[in-house]
Amino acid sequence: MKWQGKTVGYALSGSHCTFAEVMPVIQRFVDEGANVVPIVTQTLLTTDTRFGTAAEWQRQLTSITGNDIISTIVDAEPLGPSKLLDVLVIAPCTGNTTSKLANAQTDSPVLMAAKAQMRNQRPLVLAISTNDGLGLNAANIAKLLVCKNVYFVPFGQDNPIQKPNSLVAKMELVPETCEAALNGKQLQPLLVERA
Repeated sequence: MKWQGKTVGYALSGSHCTFAEVMPVIQRFVDEGANVVPIVTQTLLTTDTRFGTAAEWQRQLTSITGNDIISTIVDAEPLGPSKLLDVLVIAPCTGNTTSKLANAQTDSPVLMAAKAQMRNQRPLVLAISTNDGLGLNAANIAKLLVCKNVYFVPFGQDNPIQKPNSLVAKMELVPETCEAALNGKQLQPLLVERA
């Protein structure tokens, strides 16, 4: 699909080990003509890790998208009334974000954007990245799997021997999942093997 004329909200929650994997995905949307609006949680704004500094991730997001980062609940709130986003993807979507979304908690810009998207009955795409997907968070994933207009990037266990509860989406399938979601479809197969 060419994304010309479409506005994609691209939200990142705090799975820092996944940021390098999703930057090329964001670039792909831009290369295919999308206007990409970056939205981030507080952890991306403030946390330096062995995977990179907060300043570097912010620089990459603004450089790739050409847009300012939405980084406060106040800035994310107008996404609802404006109906700006054709599709919103949260990639990576941590267990913490998954849990809060499934239980109607809105305490970050990413969750406010998700609430706005759901209010507008427009597609919300989740690319989970959580060490607890087959643990306590399994119930939250199940709640979201049956929600109208919520779609999942195909996911699987990333390390079944050492981290048997961990689930991670195949981030390279984000654009295809978003395209299917715009057509009201869940990309299949949903459960995949991760190399």
